[in-house]
Amino acid sequence: MSTTTRGSLLAAFATLLVGASFTANSVLVDYPYAGGQFLRYGFACLLFLPLVGRGGTAPLRRLTRRQWGRLALLAAVGMVGFNLAVIAAERTAEPAVPGVFVGCAPVIVAVLVPLTEGRRPQRLVLYGASLVAAGAFTVQGWGRTDGAGIAWSVGALAGEVGFAVLAVPVLRPLGPRLLSATVCGLAAVESALVGVAADGGAWLRVPAPAEAAALLWQAAVVTVVGFVCWYMAMQRIGAERATLFSGLIPVAAACTAPLVGTGSYGVAQALGSALVGAGVALGSRAPARSAVRPGTAATDERRPRIVQPVRDR
Repeated sequence: MSTTTRGSLLAAFATLLVGASFTANSVLVDYPYAGGQFLRYGFACLLFLPLVGRGGTAPLRRLTRRQWGRLALLAAVGMVGFNLAVIAAERTAEPAVPGVFVGCAPVIVAVLVPLTEGRRPQRLVLYGASLVAAGAFTVQGWGRTDGAGIAWSVGALAGEVGFAVLAVPVLRPLGPRLLSATVCGLAAVESALVGVAADGGAWLRVPAPAEAAALLWQAAVVTVVGFVCWYMAMQRIGAERATLFSGLIPVAAACTAPLVGTGSYGVAQALGSALVGAGVALGSRAPARSAVRPGTAATDERRPRIVQPVRDR
């Protein structure tokens, strides 16, 4: 199996995990936001430690202050801030609204990553990203909103873009597993700070059995498995092409919604799914220019709403 094929399968699997896990979000509606994020990312960080192994944290000592700042920003914007923005948007907007904005992330990443690397955007990736965005919109539709809902949805889009773009320079020295473990640890600390500042002593409580199961699923499966697969995909095919697969999130949500009685799958969902598939196929034909090449430090790591799922990061 080629590197490109493996990377594509990893990206698809990671985004499908997110899309199919929206039921966990509905269980956590009444749980304190910051406390839930703290438990999720804190437990995920602990689960990552055996995967990193003894001596696996050595690259962290070689990071510069600027790289540490980037990691902290990645956790704050792409994880804690992203989830907070989606939740805040859905207070005054229907879930489809932040989902539509987040669906535009492949287009922005397709432009932003090449510019930061001093090269031109690839046409095939741009065309594919546009089809993915159109497909995501078709699957989700539009919904009721106001100015605040749109503003928070833009914040969610910024978080989605930041999750990919901010990781590019630190993926090479850390590799997928150590990068995932580090940002989860930072996100746990940041969530605790947000919780104490916003809610005082009420920011954390013992979760009910159903809430504990949902948090465990998000930590062990969506975060540990999903993050590693996502960053391994970025390592192989680059951030631009990997982000194309984020269009599978609403598709997976649309496919699984009927199973739990929270939605239906109709003509619009089928058409949108086809557009997303066409966009991914078209964009994937472009050469992976920003992927980590074999032999670099990162590859020595043993090779390893309907839109509710946009909260799963």
